[in-house]
Amino acid sequence: MMTESIVQIKAALADIAADDPRLTRWRQDHRVGVQKLVASYDRKQAQLADAQAAFAERFAFERTLWAKGYQAIAGVDEVGRGPLAGPVVAAAVILPADFEGYGVIDSKQLSAEKRVAYAAVIREQALAYGLGVVDAAIIDAVNIYEASRLAMRQAVQALERPADYLLVDAMQVPVDLEQQSLIKGDARSNSIAAASILAKVYRDQLMTTLDQQYPGYDLAHNAGYGTKKHLAGLAQLGPSPIHRRSFKPVQAAFESKQEREEKRD
Repeated sequence: MMTESIVQIKAALADIAADDPRLTRWRQDHRVGVQKLVASYDRKQAQLADAQAAFAERFAFERTLWAKGYQAIAGVDEVGRGPLAGPVVAAAVILPADFEGYGVIDSKQLSAEKRVAYAAVIREQALAYGLGVVDAAIIDAVNIYEASRLAMRQAVQALERPADYLLVDAMQVPVDLEQQSLIKGDARSNSIAAASILAKVYRDQLMTTLDQQYPGYDLAHNAGYGTKKHLAGLAQLGPSPIHRRSFKPVQAAFESKQEREEKRD
């Protein structure tokens, strides 16, 4: 039988099952290039197995609840508590037991590109999802903690399918539903992680749009957080309508702008 070239083997290894009989032959191939390709394939398979095992572990809370008869367990998380501008956004997601988004984890551990890709997978496979958005005016009126709870309640109420249990990242949602608050829940539960991804992707896209309405603060790149460019914009322009005036840097910029205007008058 003709021996495959290293180029042919590399192409085959890009899309081959772990039980393919050709692997046995290639493991016995003495060419250094082939051995490097097989070793690389084995490392990737081991990484995939580890990722799948970790993913299965992050369904532990859901499995326990499914076994108790709960049918619609929603993971709930929020993003945007720390920024100086823009809303706080929450998401609620009900995942099926056969969800296959193995890379889904806390949104902070993913690149922007991966978050967008996984958000599409979540929206496609989820049994239901909902979003909640609470703007800067309400944040200033009730404080950021309560605004986050309100956004979470909106997200749960926006679910196309009602939830019968909530898994929440380190908070309690003000709704009449059984729920469990998990510290660092976005790294421990796939449902909460999925919610964190949807909320983060939605908010980032929203801040890019708001950057066009309120230029000068670099919102498309900082998502409203107090970066050097953002603070420089605040100092020069003063706060915009979407800035949180109860936050000290924004309040200071507002007072500074008022002082400059008074001096001009």
